[in-house]
Amino acid sequence: MTRQTPPLAELLRPKAMDEFLGQEHLVGANSILRKNIEADHILSMIFWGPPGVGKTTLAYLIADKLNMEFFTLSAISSGVKDVRNVIDKAKTMQGKALLFIDEIHRFSKSQQDSLLGAVEKGIVTLIGATTENPSFEVISPLLSRCQVYILKDLDKDDLLTLLERARKYMEQRTGKSIIVKENKAFLRISGGDARKLLNALELVVHSHKGEKLEITNTMVVDTVQENMALYDKSGEMHYDIISAFIKSVRGSDPNAAVYWLARMIEGGEDPKFIARRLIILASEDIGNANPNALLLANSCFEAVNKIGWPESRIILAQTTTYLASSPKSNAAYMAINKAQKLVRETGDLSVPLHIRNAPTKLMKEIGYAKDYKYAHDFPGNFVYQEFMPEKLTSAKLYEPGDNPREKEIRERLRKLWGKKYNY
Repeated sequence: MTRQTPPLAELLRPKAMDEFLGQEHLVGANSILRKNIEADHILSMIFWGPPGVGKTTLAYLIADKLNMEFFTLSAISSGVKDVRNVIDKAKTMQGKALLFIDEIHRFSKSQQDSLLGAVEKGIVTLIGATTENPSFEVISPLLSRCQVYILKDLDKDDLLTLLERARKYMEQRTGKSIIVKENKAFLRISGGDARKLLNALELVVHSHKGEKLEITNTMVVDTVQENMALYDKSGEMHYDIISAFIKSVRGSDPNAAVYWLARMIEGGEDPKFIARRLIILASEDIGNANPNALLLANSCFEAVNKIGWPESRIILAQTTTYLASSPKSNAAYMAINKAQKLVRETGDLSVPLHIRNAPTKLMKEIGYAKDYKYAHDFPGNFVYQEFMPEKLTSAKLYEPGDNPREKEIRERLRKLWGKKYNY
């Protein structure tokens, strides 16, 4: 029986922190996490980020750097018994056990509960990896005991460095002369995911015979498309299909949207995962163009929890087709992006005195809330007054979209504010 060769992504996994690509904000020379690692003082943590950006590798490197015993569990295949077995072993290791849980967002509440005591007492140092927002997926008691670190997609320079590393390795391994004449297809296919990049290169190399291989964009695209995997809720296609689903709803194509929904359903996707995406879509891509979309999406999530499978597929289909058929606006999404950018650029500007909270007599005496006009005391429940910090007077952040509902909103704002915001 021949031993199967590990995939290229596993073979090229960095063995030292200095070989690790990307995430400079976490592992750069002056980053907090790097300093904590070098000081041998780390707490339990959650790595939140897209696939293929180094969550597992970083956990390995931390354990190696600190000479900790490394235990790993997958939330897909492990249960409470497996967690307890690790904890029992860790009790003899005097705080030098690191437990890495991949896809911790798939752990049930009882499975996460089983970690609490060991994490709190320092029996194990937990590193959980998740592609989902831990605020939604990790129970509050466990989350409060962990530091959350956000990992980002690898940038172009990181990916090209990795591609060159992999090219040299594959040359040595295969004895072929490998030249990457064009790299745009590799970059596009990877989408910032190192594993996808390495899988694509390995696939291309093994799919073409001969002692010399000159890789072009066309060759990469043709080879990868011919070898596309079926949908796998725990694999790479998961992210491609949810992307197709989101883009179909955003693009107002209910037929494509319900097709990709069916692909996820047939692939065994978690219905709550789909329902959460619909809630985000309702706000990010529809917003005030149809406020009922968010109400329906939220009701969908609640109904999916109550009804269960397989009937909840009908509720998902109703919500999907409704959202896909709705008028679209990303005005609210753009408004909060602009507002956050403005806050980062201008800092903590003072709240105008007349709209400050004034719970004490002293605050009232020094001018807090003085001259504030209560809107409901005026005709139409509106009175012209300034609500922005002095330096940001007339800064317009919300730009209503070009759809019937938001045109009404724009007209109302124009009547209320006149030339102040130029609606």
